[in-house]
Amino acid sequence: MTPLVGMVTVGTDHHRFDRLMDWIEQWDAGHPGAVRWIVQHGSTRPLAGADNFGMTPRAELLDLLRAADLVVTQGGPGGIMDSRACGIVPIVVPRLARLDEVVDDHQVAFARQLARTGLVLAAETEAELHATLDRAVADPAVLAVGDSTSDVSRTVARFADEVDRLLARKPARTGRWIRPRQPAR
Repeated sequence: MTPLVGMVTVGTDHHRFDRLMDWIEQWDAGHPGAVRWIVQHGSTRPLAGADNFGMTPRAELLDLLRAADLVVTQGGPGGIMDSRACGIVPIVVPRLARLDEVVDDHQVAFARQLARTGLVLAAETEAELHATLDRAVADPAVLAVGDSTSDVSRTVARFADEVDRLLARKPARTGRWIRPRQPAR
């Protein structure tokens, strides 16, 4: 069986994200040869047994994403949107502030919201990541981005509905206009 190509990208943040590497190594140990990993690790430690690099020009990173069968990324918008633009629904593991992986937990809220809308597959625990990787290896089609035209059309339609709803509301009564006081001279 030919291994899938898996891309891991942790972005450019100076905080380490070794937890993600640990989780992937644990999964990989139970699935030898299932995935050939290519890893952009930034300031995080490299992934054992993978083709690792710290940083690369964006054009090269996009080429690697296009060639990947699956992508695991942190919960930052850049890696998520680049993955989707390259045709892959990314598996997102948000960084955690309590582990000093990021300054606050904005990635958790962001990943959860995107998962609710189907734009990513979120994995907040090692078990969730392993189950998602198992699912992706069994059926890589679950990671294929659908028709982006219909995604955009639905978003535009929702926006238009919201604008119509806001315009239909009656304006609040504010009383009469009051001229602001002039500063003392």
